Amino acid sequence: MEEKKIDFKTILGFGIIFLLLLWMSYNNQPTAEELAKRQAEKERLEAERNSQNQLTSTQTKPATIPTDSVALAQYKSTLGAFAYSASLPSASEGVTVLENKDIKLVISNKGGQVKQLFLKEFTTYDAQPLYLIQDDNASFSLNFTTTQNQNLDTKDLYFEPTTTEKDGKKVVSMKLKVSENQFLEYVYELKSEGYMVDFSVRSQGLSEVLNGAKPVALQWAMKSRRMEKSVTYENRYTQMTVQHEGDKIDRMSESGDDDEQLKNVNWVAFKQHLFSSILISDTPLAEGKFVSKNLVKDEGVDVQFTKDYVASLPLTLKGGELGESLHFYFGPSDYNVLKQYENHDLTDLIPLGWGIFGWLNKFLFIPLFNLLTNYFSVGIAIILMTIIVRVLLSPMVYKSYISQAKMKVLRPEINEINEKFKESMKRQQETMDLYRKAGVNPLSGCIPALLQLPVFLALFNFFPTAFGLRQHSFLWADDLSSYDAVMELPFSIPFYGSHISLFPILASVAILIYSLMTMSQSMQQQQPGMPNMKFLIYLSPIMMLFFFNNYASGLSLYYFVSNLLTILIMLAIKYWIIDEKKIHARIEENKKQPKKESNFQRKMREMMEQAEAQRKAQQKK
Repeated sequence: MEEKKIDFKTILGFGIIFLLLLWMSYNNQPTAEELAKRQAEKERLEAERNSQNQLTSTQTKPATIPTDSVALAQYKSTLGAFAYSASLPSASEGVTVLENKDIKLVISNKGGQVKQLFLKEFTTYDAQPLYLIQDDNASFSLNFTTTQNQNLDTKDLYFEPTTTEKDGKKVVSMKLKVSENQFLEYVYELKSEGYMVDFSVRSQGLSEVLNGAKPVALQWAMKSRRMEKSVTYENRYTQMTVQHEGDKIDRMSESGDDDEQLKNVNWVAFKQHLFSSILISDTPLAEGKFVSKNLVKDEGVDVQFTKDYVASLPLTLKGGELGESLHFYFGPSDYNVLKQYENHDLTDLIPLGWGIFGWLNKFLFIPLFNLLTNYFSVGIAIILMTIIVRVLLSPMVYKSYISQAKMKVLRPEINEINEKFKESMKRQQETMDLYRKAGVNPLSGCIPALLQLPVFLALFNFFPTAFGLRQHSFLWADDLSSYDAVMELPFSIPFYGSHISLFPILASVAILIYSLMTMSQSMQQQQPGMPNMKFLIYLSPIMMLFFFNNYASGLSLYYFVSNLLTILIMLAIKYWIIDEKKIHARIEENKKQPKKESNFQRKMREMMEQAEAQRKAQQKK
């Protein structure tokens, strides 16, 4: 069969495509008028947010405490010593606002808990204000028993708020009172910027009120709100994560229901794809029970929640009193932001990959991406990052191509051996003898590919977790952290979706061209019982086309540019660097020289000879 070659016109075509992409990127930059419109929209949203900030602790809703004297007496009898809290003016559903440059918390008198948590700098995929907590999707409470055997839950009780400032922090104290000097207190402290809320739970004068024989149970629950365009893709990276027993990380199922019971808990994160709510303890909590339920069945605009999380953490009384120093983190799951809180090892929350894959991301790809995005748009940064990676890996591509070229030169002789020897053992012996005489190692082409595998897997973990891609556009992709739909379909294709993403198509085409080039360079005659290589070559692009249709377009952009560069590098090696005639001459020269059999080759030969002898002996019986 005549070998297909890729000529100079093809090389020129790939070059034009690459230059065209850069030109389109430049021309798709927003004009001054578009920037002015974006600024006006930003100011409009800010005005709406400021109007929401007018909430104060004096705003109340009708109290839920009974007004009928008999019902009120019965209600207070169920509270025991805490009936005092129901008689205070704060016994209403009023709220207190605590905010800084980055976040805003609305804390309710009822339960002393956060009822709204708003991240000021971010919006959802449909340009709505981004609330991690809103409309009762989260709750925080303590369950305890009094010495009079009343079982109480703080989310049903009323706290008295006070606001102060301390050491440059805004402080909100929420007290559930038994008397003026006896109370259970939540203290929220917030710096002028940042996403960390210092939170403490303490009691004063309750040693005779709380039943020390029964544990106080901290209950924290949340239904994670949808934030991104593809809810199934977002849900794939939404999972409860717990650090326990030192630095162990337990990640609960991202695709189904799960529950765990863990000891010595440092923190628990209700992780969404690119945002997280984290409860942190300064001293490890003895144990905790964690439940995660999956709420996403399929893609749909009406899906509002992804996971239902519940964490139960028993608190220990010390001298009959409570005293726990905790923290809440409400913010982006951004490696660069989480790294600022290094005392709590919060970067372990992000699944960057284990072992060498995580190291490559932490010490190479994240710093490189940060550096490039300081000077270029995110899309251009991905392209430049891809170029750098491919250039660094090009020596491996060269070695792999050299090995393929040698195998191509030997292909006629290998085909001749396959025709001459019908017995597989003898055929393998003759083939290995040919490799030894020619000085060719058939595995040398696999080793460079294996060395590139850690880079491939590291970047496969990097792009889906890279917060820096979120809501950054490039060419036709309006959000590099989500899919780049160029056409919406009136129906849904199983495993594909109801839209067509362009970057996965381009990446699949590039992979197909690269695979065909590799096949024409090195593929030998099909061996009986072996997988059909032509089928596998076509299967790989098809799988990518389906698998990546809902994935982050930034990842598909990387694979497209990476494979395009690999093709260009292979063409350059083939037409300007490698001389196949010289390779053939070197192999012929190697055959003439005496070869010393290595220990490995000797053992392989002996094993094959023994196997052949055993086969013949069995045939004689």
